[in-house]
Parts: sequence; structure tokens; C-alpha cells
Amino acid sequence: MPTESKTDRRKVTLVGAGPVGSLLSIYLARRGYEVEVYERRPDMRRRKVGAGRSINLAVSTRGLHALAEVALAEKILEQAIPMRGRMIHSPAGELAFQPYGRDESEYINSISRGGLNKILMTQAEATGRVRIHFNCRATGADFRAGTLELIDERDGRAWTVAADLIVGADGSASAVRQAMMALPGYHGQEEFLDYGYKELSIPPGPGGAFAMERNALHIWPRGTFMLIALPNFDGSYTCTLFLPLEGPVSFARLNTAGAVRQFFQEHFPDAVPLLDNLTGTFFENPTGHMSTVKCGPWHAGGRALLLGDAAHGIVPFFGQGMNAGFEDCTVLNECLDRQRSGGEPDWPRLFEEFYRLRKVNTDAIADMAVENFIEMRDKVGNPRFLLEKKVEKILEKQFPGRYYSRYHLVTFSRIPYRVAFDAGLILDQILAELCAGLPDAEAVDLHRAEQLICGKLTPFLQAHESELAAGLKASG
Repeated sequence: MPTESKTDRRKVTLVGAGPVGSLLSIYLARRGYEVEVYERRPDMRRRKVGAGRSINLAVSTRGLHALAEVALAEKILEQAIPMRGRMIHSPAGELAFQPYGRDESEYINSISRGGLNKILMTQAEATGRVRIHFNCRATGADFRAGTLELIDERDGRAWTVAADLIVGADGSASAVRQAMMALPGYHGQEEFLDYGYKELSIPPGPGGAFAMERNALHIWPRGTFMLIALPNFDGSYTCTLFLPLEGPVSFARLNTAGAVRQFFQEHFPDAVPLLDNLTGTFFENPTGHMSTVKCGPWHAGGRALLLGDAAHGIVPFFGQGMNAGFEDCTVLNECLDRQRSGGEPDWPRLFEEFYRLRKVNTDAIADMAVENFIEMRDKVGNPRFLLEKKVEKILEKQFPGRYYSRYHLVTFSRIPYRVAFDAGLILDQILAELCAGLPDAEAVDLHRAEQLICGKLTPFLQAHESELAAGLKASG
């Protein structure tokens, strides 16, 4: 295979032009780096890509902070729909709204993955320092030799490029991570959820009208499975069915049009009239799989680095996968700031610092994402769970600055995920004690609540005072 000439260290070879890779290329270009990006897919701005794997993204504080750093937050939000809470659909079609934030100012934003990706790629190229090579699939890397192996997806041609500094932002099936697995001291695991997902859609009504509440994430929780729907800017909804892959109620059993119609009519009757070409779309779109990736280290000395899903793939149930990946870009940029000296950074030391800062936090959000799946799937309709959530809202209002829900810390702040995870364990204890035998949320003992907050939560928050102050300030 031919090999292109060596590059200097002001040139970065980036694998993956998804949202995280595209954003990182903008950060790097703004620092004066020339960035060569290799993307296995065709250019989605010029050619329609396959449907069925575009779970909408929920952009929140961490992601918006990163976008703001490259002056793109406002542009992205122009195409986003605010979601102020969950709209729960019961089997009987009854609706119950559960707000996300403490007030109307706190919400998450639904945006099309493809729409976001297109904006980021275009902005990256507009820097004049980023070139994206499409239909180029990475198949391997030699970090010692400084080369990246590629295959042209159109004609199967294989070649090698010089790549002294490789960044792998190529998703949970990362070829760069696979190359790192051969290195001494590498450890990694990928745990697949025994659930799959299927994308469906609800079209816009006449004149672009929304068929359901516009500013909500809709959930049909059914114990061991669920349907969700996120609003799109054009009045449509991207719907996703999450269902076990095997078993009595599973994708394996939905193998005929009749079985699909019966299943939806039984479990999601109010959604059936809204769904576009239910059976046709069901069988046309692929069944996606989900996994959690935990690995380390994320770097090969100063030669290569992983970030985003390539380093820490998580399941999509906390809406933090993209936000965590964007936060990687922020933290890496901060590491570069700390090493600013006029010359080239000490890449091995910088990559190790980045790994140390991020690994513990991305492990935490990975675990919380799995927990949130259980919450969305079956707890959101549970009376005990609903009681605790109502009590939590009361505590947030009664004790501002002293009580924060885990959801708030994760979604509406930039507090390290690990701190949010540990705080959540304490919050669970407080809520369990306050809600024991409680007839309704309004009867909560606020005096006892204050005692528990002072005795359990306050010492923890004080121990993390600097992180809390910085994280909450950044969210404001």
C-alpha cells in the first residue's frame, strides 16, 4: 500500500466526522492546527444517509457550553425544540407531565442528530483548516510508525496515510480503539444491553402543526419496554421503541406485520393513529443495538487519543452521550490552555491529564445512564417514584442552594459527573426516609428534611465546594 509523506505535529489526523469529531476539529482549527478528518460515511449534506439510527439528541448545559466556546450555541438552538419535561402516556391514554427543571428556565433541547452534524461539519470546513475526507473507513493504525490505514468504501481501495498525531472520535466501534487493544497495559470492555431499538416517526400535521405537546419528551413506559418521542423543528417527532431483543415480548416476536400492529395497538393505542406507515417503517429501519464502553488508557503515549463514544460509549437514556463527548472537547481544550507555552504541548503528559480528569466522570455517567433506563422504562409510572419526585421538587424550592437533585446536577450544571453520582446516593437516602409512609407530597416533614439535608447532604457539598461553585457558575 502506498504511504503518504510524514506530517508535522501541527497537523492532526482525526478519525470520525460525527458531532464530537466535527466539534473537536473546530476547537483545534481555532488553535491553528491543520486537521485531516476521515469519515466512513458519505457526506450527509449532499447525499441522504440511511434512516433508522438517528436517535434525536438532547442538548443540555454541558453541550451548550462547548458550543458556546466556538460561538455556535445560538445557531444550534435555532433548530432545537425546548423540552421542559416528560409527558407520560399511560396504557389508557392518560397524560401526566413531569417537569425536568425547578422552573421554566430549566429545560433540555431536542435536535436532529443529522441537522446538528451538518452544521458542525460546515463550520469546521469554514475555518479553512479542516478537510473532511468522506467514504474513508479507518481499519487500523500503527502508532509507533505514525500511520493510519484506510479503505475507500466506494471501491475498496486500501491505502495508508502518515498520521503522527491521531485522534479517534469514531464511535463505540472505534477502529482506533481496536488498534490500541494490541498495546501493553490496555484494558477494555464493551457491555451490550440485551435491548434493541427501532426508529419510527410521527409526521407533522397541516401547516407543520405538532400532533402532541410540543415542548416535552413523550414516554410510553410499559415496565420492560417503552416508546419515546422527541419533537423536531418541522413539527414531526422522532420515535424510538426500546424492546428486549429476545423473549416473550421482544423484537424476535415482532416478525410479521400483523404482530407489529397487534403489539402497538395493545400497548400504545394512542400513538398508533399518529405513527407514519407503522409496519412499513418498522421493517424498513434496522434494529439498533446499544452498549456501554469502558476502557483505558485512552491514549497511546503522545501519538493517539480517544474521546467521545470511542473512549466511553454509553446508552442513550440520560441524554448525555453527546453532551459528555462535547465536554471532552471542552476539557481537552482546557488542558491545552494549561500547557500554553508558545511551543508544542507535551502530548503524553497532556493526554494522561485528560484521561485522569475524564475517566472517572465518564464511568459515572455510563452507570447513571443505565439506571435512568430503568427509571424511564418502568419507574416513571410507579406511584412511589412519582411521590419521591414530587417531594424532591418541594425540597428544591424550599432549600435553594442547599438541595439539588441528581438530574439537576447532571443536566443543568457542569459539576463533574462523579460528584453528581455520589450526591445521588445521598439524595436517595434522604427521599427514602422522608417518603416512608407519606400519604402525599404536601405532607412532607420540612423540619425533618432540613435535618437530613444538614446532616447528610451539606457535608458532602462542602467537601466538593470548589467543584460545585465552578459547575453551577458555568451553567448560569
